Amino acid sequence: MNIREQAPSGPATQARSSYLAWGALALAGVFYGYNWVVMKSALRYADPATFAAMRVFFGAVFLFVLLFILRRPLKPTNWRLTLLVGLFGMTGSTGLTIWALQNGGAGKTSVLVYTMPVWLLLMSWVILGERVWGSQWLFVAVALAGLVFVISPWRTEGSTLSNLLGVAAGVCSAASSVTAKILCRDRRVDLLTLSAWQMLFGSIPLVVIALVTADVGPTWTGWFVVALLYNIILASAAALLLWFYTLRHLPAGTAGLGRLLAPVIGVVASWIQLGESPNRYEAVGMVLIIAGLAALASRQVASERRAATRVAVVADQPPVD
Repeated sequence: MNIREQAPSGPATQARSSYLAWGALALAGVFYGYNWVVMKSALRYADPATFAAMRVFFGAVFLFVLLFILRRPLKPTNWRLTLLVGLFGMTGSTGLTIWALQNGGAGKTSVLVYTMPVWLLLMSWVILGERVWGSQWLFVAVALAGLVFVISPWRTEGSTLSNLLGVAAGVCSAASSVTAKILCRDRRVDLLTLSAWQMLFGSIPLVVIALVTADVGPTWTGWFVVALLYNIILASAAALLLWFYTLRHLPAGTAGLGRLLAPVIGVVASWIQLGESPNRYEAVGMVLIIAGLAALASRQVASERRAATRVAVVADQPPVD
């Protein structure tokens, strides 16, 4: 699926596509957000390395089946960059996320991992030379202040390792996104093909780690099977396709703002279903992080609207003889 394919034309069709895109974004947010509870529960039946390997490997298999069914191109555009996308995004981000969940709360971990836009902004500034505006620095500072509150380095109790692993997972996710931006910058990339291959590449180190470190395999209960299928079908393949559809019909900043639904659902679901209640420092930190990320996304939405307005104004001007 290539998000640069020609979109349907006509005001009525565009409006319908926009509504469907918002629905797809909301549904993907629900799949991603509730998956924090699902993953946390699944770790009662499998160690983190085993569950991470199974989720990513079988998710890749599912996507390759979709490639065959949809008759999408199988060959990746660039092997090396695709490998890096998978190592950062799957081996690093997914592996560290599930490791963090082993000893940390699902809601808190979801917020820490979703600091990814902050690291993506900073990496894009350093690596890609993208400009960072003054207000964006303020919003980054707010999110980082929230991060300090969540980690609470002045407190000796709590799982500091889990907190740091969650942050590291967000950093790896940002690095994967920067690599993907470099890959797509000067090439026409089929995103479904990219997703399948990067999941396959990223699963290989996870499978090796699981084989070396896991003493026993997973306990095959009915709930574990449901949790695994949820991660393979809904949280991987379906959510990914919904996200691609959103990117095709909504501006990137608007879509990014909608993704904030996932950590909010993660926090609320963990509170209701798992009984995880953040302490006052964590609660303040989560609010600051989500507020900072929402402000960053809103700033991008405003920039996209101004750019669209300028294009419209130029298009309406009569040609110069």
